[in-house]
Amino acid sequence: MSQRGVSRGGGAAFRDPGQDGMLHRAFLRGTGLSAEDVRRSPVIGIATSASDLNPCNLGTTALVERIKEGVRSAGGLPLAFPTISVSEPFTRPTSLYLRNLLSMDVEEMITGSPVDGVVLVGGCDKTVPAQIMGALSAGKPAAVLTAGPRMPTSFGRHENFTIDDIWPVCEARRVGEVSDEEWVQLERCAIGGVGTCNVMGTAITMAAVAEVLGFSLPGSSLPPATSDVREELAFRTGEAIVAATRAGQVPGELVSMKSLENAFRVVSALGGSTNAVIHLEAIAGRAGHVLGMRRFSEWSATTPHVADVRPSGQYSLAALETAGGVPAVLNRIRDLVHLDTVTVTGRTWKEHLDSRDFPSHPAIAGSVPLAPRGGLVVLHGNLAPCGAVLKVAGVHDERLQRHRGRAVVFEGLADLNARIDDPDLPADADSVLVLRGMGVIGAPGMPEVGHIPVPAKLRRAGVRDMLRISDARMSGTATGTVVLHVTPEAAVGGPLGLVREGDEIELDVAAGTIRVVLSPEELARRCSATPPPQPPRGYAWLHHQHALQADQGCDFDFLRPDFRARADAAG
Repeated sequence: MSQRGVSRGGGAAFRDPGQDGMLHRAFLRGTGLSAEDVRRSPVIGIATSASDLNPCNLGTTALVERIKEGVRSAGGLPLAFPTISVSEPFTRPTSLYLRNLLSMDVEEMITGSPVDGVVLVGGCDKTVPAQIMGALSAGKPAAVLTAGPRMPTSFGRHENFTIDDIWPVCEARRVGEVSDEEWVQLERCAIGGVGTCNVMGTAITMAAVAEVLGFSLPGSSLPPATSDVREELAFRTGEAIVAATRAGQVPGELVSMKSLENAFRVVSALGGSTNAVIHLEAIAGRAGHVLGMRRFSEWSATTPHVADVRPSGQYSLAALETAGGVPAVLNRIRDLVHLDTVTVTGRTWKEHLDSRDFPSHPAIAGSVPLAPRGGLVVLHGNLAPCGAVLKVAGVHDERLQRHRGRAVVFEGLADLNARIDDPDLPADADSVLVLRGMGVIGAPGMPEVGHIPVPAKLRRAGVRDMLRISDARMSGTATGTVVLHVTPEAAVGGPLGLVREGDEIELDVAAGTIRVVLSPEELARRCSATPPPQPPRGYAWLHHQHALQADQGCDFDFLRPDFRARADAAG
């Protein structure tokens, strides 16, 4: 349609005095906007991931209208557009499998649409990192408004029933400890409305990351999804993106090595989700940075765990919000972070924190932390040459932090499901359960299945935690001594694929090691796992060819800014 070329541009298309501008404005006038409306500036896109197939994000439909009001009040023109919606509970094989596709959707919609800036609206686990990744690649000013957590419910004797309470009930059901009537009641009561998981799972962890990186308004992570506070945050986000767009503040200015360190230190202080390690590396990669597992290890080891919040603590998200939310946690560790980093408001974190008072509250530990080091531990060893992750804040049995036991190996989910409750399974309380073939290529997409259930016969005997190891991921709402993200994964020749039934495996959290007790010579003699066949077409083929390993964030190699240089160097 354009007579002036088809190069990608911004909202200036609506301000053009000639044919192109007239047609842009005319199409919007056809939707009922006035002549004044279509000449507002800047033009702000609102990328919405609301979907009936994504209950976590569904409530954001109302928030989009409030963002529009905020944009208009600041003089801008708001235009909402949809992207694909990726739901953790509903997406198969896993939501991480589609995270990169969502990021590409976001990037292309931002760059190909006549907008000057964008508000990214979502909440479910992979939505927020995908949106930030896409915005970084697009390079236009961006703000984030997360969906907010759903409210707790009641179930049986539980008055504040949250998502992490579901898993013990499911485990009890496996061994006949939950009646059919209770099971039906659980279905009715488990999820009390729209919004993200209502503990410090991946969704809230990534909301905190967006806040600390500066994409979201300070204090915006924890107010409930359906609260008046979140609607007010939506309005203020609309105002803020107009100001950020006029100031020319692009995402790359927010994502620096300083802000990335701040974000991971806050995750460590919160006892946040292991998934944050993958997503932060992917976000860093889009901005041209490399964090690396050694750096994660250093930051975690030198950051105290201070947030006594579920699932790794005893208090609710509401209590943490009363304590001051993410800003209060940042203030608690302010001597460890870079307070000169800026937010979408244009102010530094130091300015935000110094303008507030943070009264003491039991949800945030005072001078004596819950633990002297962060809730996440990075492990290395001959089982994980490129690293693995353990959420030590969720370990139930402290004795397992230094443990040696014989491996019981499961070759994928079908094998796990077929044998885990077999009375003849050769496992005792000291065994190490190994699940492999569940990595980014092998599964594909690293599904959240690393939280291997305790075998039924052991659970009936009172065992509630065991050492479990996998190249999969785990829900941020789950707990236990579970070593995840073992890299390289078994499907690409990683040493996890060399483990045999009965091999001894040793974990030492204090030393940061995970190893199979075998000589290098014996490992070299063994055959690697058979790689999965290459998919014949489509997105599955693209994912198989280009997804990076967990230590590189599982992004597609060709979406990183250094792709061409690395491809040329490889010949």
